[in-house]
Amino acid sequence: MVKASKFVLTRPFDGFPKVDDIQLVEEELPELKDGEILCEAEWLSLDPYMRPYMSRFPLGTTMIGSQVAKVTASKNPEYPVGCHVLGYFGWRSHTITDAKSDQGDMMTKVTKLPERGLSRSMFLGVLGMPGVTAYLGLLELCKPKEGETVVVSTAAGAVGSIVGQIAKVKGCKVIGYTGSDEKVKWLKEIGYDHAFNYKKVDLDKSLKEAAPNGVDCYFDNVGGEFLTTVVNNMNRFGRVSICGHISEYNSQSGDTPTHNFSTMQILSKELRMEGFIVSRWIAKFPDTIHSLAKLVSEGKIKYKETVHNGFKHMPNAFFDLLNGKNEGKMLLKV
Repeated sequence: MVKASKFVLTRPFDGFPKVDDIQLVEEELPELKDGEILCEAEWLSLDPYMRPYMSRFPLGTTMIGSQVAKVTASKNPEYPVGCHVLGYFGWRSHTITDAKSDQGDMMTKVTKLPERGLSRSMFLGVLGMPGVTAYLGLLELCKPKEGETVVVSTAAGAVGSIVGQIAKVKGCKVIGYTGSDEKVKWLKEIGYDHAFNYKKVDLDKSLKEAAPNGVDCYFDNVGGEFLTTVVNNMNRFGRVSICGHISEYNSQSGDTPTHNFSTMQILSKELRMEGFIVSRWIAKFPDTIHSLAKLVSEGKIKYKETVHNGFKHMPNAFFDLLNGKNEGKMLLKV
């Protein structure tokens, strides 16, 4: 019998998550059935969406998320012992899955990874959901054109850092906002034309200075007053891709939004604004990953990983992520 460790939700998040909201428990896993594989976690992903999405699940549910795992026992010839897979297994040390290769849902699909040539951690970051989110969220919705101005919030995160670099590949002027001077420095290193520490600047003033001719595309990761201010500075026929709403992820029950968003700007400027969940484009994932890998190999996309070590430290890594203590992708190595 294999004992698995997992983190479960013990209390609904209310405001910023607390240590007591998440509990580490153990369970014994059953014997493998025909077609099943046993996966041992090696890399676990930490993403902001975990905070709001957990409200959809009952108490006792395993914390959600993707991981790269090694197959340590198998009754499925397609997945021999020693190979590695990408799966949406959650915050678990060991997982049994039937690994059906024809599954089409992002949350259940198990993907066998190449064993050579690429760091497996990349499949949780630049070549994983964050990279695909950046690529498709920008190109499918904003459709930036050469010479246009693109603004990105949370620009040094796993998604935002890739968005800006793809926009540069498309010949755009790119402006990024992040939460520290160190991150500002990194954004300039990877090609952002302008980068600002939003904690130290007046957003409206800095936008008018960096984009005197207005903003054409905005990749939004934060919502709130930030979204309102950028929309106020957009050009006619501007496009907004709404990826996240991190400014309100840690709101307490009963909180009311502090921003005052008016649809008049959308109407008068004939803007297009659309939210998205990247799974809508699951059929495009293989080609997108191939395109991202090519851009990385050509040096046109650079990436960073912030790594915590040790399975028991998952909650602390999660709290650090929500406090913005990451550059690029936040990961945990078991």
